[in-house]
Amino acid sequence: MKAHKSDRLSTIILTGLSGSGKTIALNAFEDSGFFCVDNLPSSLIRTFVNLCTKTPTISKIAIGVDIRERKFLTNFSDTISTLRKKRNIQIIFLEATNEVLIRRFKETRRPHPLGYKDLKKALHREAQLLSRIRQEASTIIDTSSLSPHQLRKLIIEFYLKKGPKEMTINLVSFGYKYGIPLESDLLFDVRFLPNPYFIEELKPLPGTSAKVKKFVLSQRDTGEFFDKLYPLLNHIIPLYKKEGKSYLTIGIGCTGGRHRSPAIVQEIGKTLKKQKLEITVNHRDLDHLS
Repeated sequence: MKAHKSDRLSTIILTGLSGSGKTIALNAFEDSGFFCVDNLPSSLIRTFVNLCTKTPTISKIAIGVDIRERKFLTNFSDTISTLRKKRNIQIIFLEATNEVLIRRFKETRRPHPLGYKDLKKALHREAQLLSRIRQEASTIIDTSSLSPHQLRKLIIEFYLKKGPKEMTINLVSFGYKYGIPLESDLLFDVRFLPNPYFIEELKPLPGTSAKVKKFVLSQRDTGEFFDKLYPLLNHIIPLYKKEGKSYLTIGIGCTGGRHRSPAIVQEIGKTLKKQKLEITVNHRDLDHLS
């Protein structure tokens, strides 16, 4: 006889790579009314969930677990398998590219939990150790292009509000000289447009400024680009929704990511918002000096 799953307790297991934003995500759950606990030993997860089930005042919990707990890898899969026989468990796995994780560790100056002196080796080893758990995840979120605010917004919109949410479209402007955003599902190169960098009045201004946007958007080639881009997006976005994608990342690149691509991204975001789509905008390289 198949076990009946209890729906009273909403249970989120939050895990993933170190530096991928788990603390920010867990705080978003806590601020939205979840009973949260971080770095709980795997051996205690089942006991904790069962106790919460028996507590009438607790209806939703979020548990943060990761590589800091050394027996995490040994016990996790068996623990989750046992819980899933009786309860609805969602596993959210956060990750990011090595380049982004390295930058975040350098900014915070915190050591990697595995204790390796070589950060690249630590990240590679952690990804290997967590590969099986990643396969068990209900949802995988790449936070490479997300600011803390955007990650918090994504968590709240998709997991904390009632009812199914629209797919979020993340628009990223970037400069090819700094590398493409690896998390992109779609990439468009706008280096064919006239470059404001070579106009003395516009060079020091960002692509989000009114003057640069006016220059970029007034070009005939820009208009023709949009005339072809929007029909394509209007065709494929519903298909991505149908496929069940939670969010779609579209990268728009120019040489330095400071002028043309931010202006184009701003305009695309403005247009798509009119279609009642959930949009986030990230100008990855806007602060670089071109």
